[in-house]
Amino acid sequence: MIKVIIERHIADELGEHYEKAAKATLQKAMQAHGFISGEALRDSNDPNHRVVIANYRTINDWQHWLSSPERKEMMEQLKPMLDQEEKFTVLEH
Repeated sequence: MIKVIIERHIADELGEHYEKAAKATLQKAMQAHGFISGEALRDSNDPNHRVVIANYRTINDWQHWLSSPERKEMMEQLKPMLDQEEKFTVLEH
C-alpha cells in the first residue's frame, strides 16, 4: 500500500466552491482501481491550504488515476480555484 499526499492552495474567497468540486473529485477517485481510502483536510493555520491523503494499493494504481481522463476532467474544474500548482508526495512503507 502507498499513501499519496496531495497539497493544494486555493485562492481567497473560493473555499466553498472548492469544497464542492473537491468532494466530487474524491468520489470519482474512490471508484478508481486500487483506491483504498482517502480523507480531505484543512490546515488549521491556513484555511486556504488543503491536503488530501489517499491510500492506493500500488504506485501503478495511483499513476493510472493521476493520468486518467476522469481526473483530468475534474481538475479542469479545480485548477481555476488554485493559486498554486498541486504538490504530490508518494509515501511507501
